[in-house]
Amino acid sequence: MTRRKKGLKQVLRRPSFLVVKYAQSTPPAPPAWMKVRLRMAVGEVDPATQLKQIVDGARLSTVCQEASCPNLGHCWAQGSATFMIMGERCTRRCGFCDIATGKPLPLEADEPERLAQTVARLGLRHVVITSVDRDDLPDCGSAHFAAVIAAVRRLNPGLIVETLIPDFRARLENLERIWLAAPDIVNHNVETVPELYRSICPQSNYEHSLRTLQLSAERGFLTKSGIILGLGETEPQVRTVIEDLAAAGTTMLTIGQYLQPSRDHAPLLEYAPLERFAALRDHALQQGFLHVEAGPLVRSSYHAGDSFEKLREALKKRKAGRP
Repeated sequence: MTRRKKGLKQVLRRPSFLVVKYAQSTPPAPPAWMKVRLRMAVGEVDPATQLKQIVDGARLSTVCQEASCPNLGHCWAQGSATFMIMGERCTRRCGFCDIATGKPLPLEADEPERLAQTVARLGLRHVVITSVDRDDLPDCGSAHFAAVIAAVRRLNPGLIVETLIPDFRARLENLERIWLAAPDIVNHNVETVPELYRSICPQSNYEHSLRTLQLSAERGFLTKSGIILGLGETEPQVRTVIEDLAAAGTTMLTIGQYLQPSRDHAPLLEYAPLERFAALRDHALQQGFLHVEAGPLVRSSYHAGDSFEKLREALKKRKAGRP
């Protein structure tokens, strides 16, 4: 058995072998701006409940639920969700992520059609499709992911399809399958600075992530990535990541605040001040990004539809030679 296969076997059968043990610490108190309240009129039906019923009825998963996103109530109230395909168990164990790690179940052949029908039923104009990592599969699940994109497009003409993909080990044949399915946006998050990869996401590779984005940009796709703050990174390190992403041709960027899902996850070391988000946003725009969302509650697919429309406006201005 090769070293790579042995390591993969450990991930699937004994994921705890590759889990970093984090020191217990008391997280800082959340500032006022981290509190979110959903306001509804008296007697109004909760749209989030309606969406959940539809999603559950179709036996689908949303990353909103699985990753404990703080914006779940806000986004679901607007009838928007990010769908997570290929199961609810990930073959990687990242310290910031609340998705379960373990041996995944077999792929469901009818998932592409179920998701396409659900998107049509919800009447969405912009859908985000993401997935767990499936390093257990020879193609890392890329063929199944592409089949989902194709089914969604077939039943929903005119829909904007944003894909938040894993790195697929940065293998060209895996990425080719996604490109052939022709999503409107190829999103892949670097998540943190390379200096923290060993402790925060030891099974991922910063260079693989950059290559995934660069190859997609070279094929003409709009590309997007995301960074979270509060894991112990320094501002110069984050600025370097922004510059690396810009050099890779990335078009859109999200910068948000890390929130510790449990005491077993990577510790939350600080709440980044609002001024830092503003400064990093300005730096990213100076590096050539066309659209940047930066703030404590920002997540990769937060206001994805609105961000795409703002990107379109930025592209029009660039073509017209306007600032």
